[in-house]
Amino acid sequence: MSTPQPPMPQATPAPHWQATAGSAYPTYTSPIPVVRTHLGHAIRSEWTKIRSVRSTMWTLGVFVLLVIGIGLLAAVLVASNASEGDLASENPLSFGFFGLLLGSMCIITLGVLTTASEYGTGMIRTTMTACPSRGRVLTAKALVFFAVAFVVTLASAVLVALADVSLLDGARQPSGGEWFKATIGVSLYVALLGLLSLVVGSIIRHSAGAITIMIGVLLAPLVIALFMFSASLEKVREALFEYSIPNQLSVFYSTSLSESGPSGWDPLWIALGVTAVAFAGAFALLEKRDV
Repeated sequence: MSTPQPPMPQATPAPHWQATAGSAYPTYTSPIPVVRTHLGHAIRSEWTKIRSVRSTMWTLGVFVLLVIGIGLLAAVLVASNASEGDLASENPLSFGFFGLLLGSMCIITLGVLTTASEYGTGMIRTTMTACPSRGRVLTAKALVFFAVAFVVTLASAVLVALADVSLLDGARQPSGGEWFKATIGVSLYVALLGLLSLVVGSIIRHSAGAITIMIGVLLAPLVIALFMFSASLEKVREALFEYSIPNQLSVFYSTSLSESGPSGWDPLWIALGVTAVAFAGAFALLEKRDV
């Protein structure tokens, strides 16, 4: 009695070879549908990477903790030690400055890691193989990171602003323009600062080096200006102080640290211009250098 044989698996259809008109040799037609890639595919890839990396959640978590924690702590300390009438002319939104200044270092770190970490691990080779268009990869990274940084900063800034206004009931009521600058404006500025860090990470290709450079850009001008005591360096000291990032950040809270220098929306345009120039340089280097 014969043993029943199992059914044979169906064979995969063989590739179809056919000769094209005007050619003596056959060409290959893939049975797998081929889709032309575009920027949306690169954006989805970068979004998957940035949300699946554990360091992203930790860095953003520390950022939110610093912005909200220090912003609320400053308001509580001022409210508990101020007497009646001391806060009548104070803008309650300005106390969010301290937490955001420290928290911006987290955004800087995350911006650098978004690009430089791939060079450290060698993952950039896989990324460039999947998407040979290097400019598209850099653009996708920039768009995804900017959106994440802006949304997280905006949510934190709004929460701190609402809490500070309720805690400092003796302070004056901020105007609509002050609310807009202390939420939307400052969030755009911090997101651009992080985007600049991302571009520097792409140029330097080393996480520790790029983070060191950006921390220096954040704090060094202000620290150097504080120790310039010579009268001959007075103009240099004033320029360093006025255009330092902490001073430009304070402009969004209507509490500039200096009487001259950037005002209104000037810090945002300065950050936008510097970031655009750096992005152009990073794009040019990315096309010339090997991965």
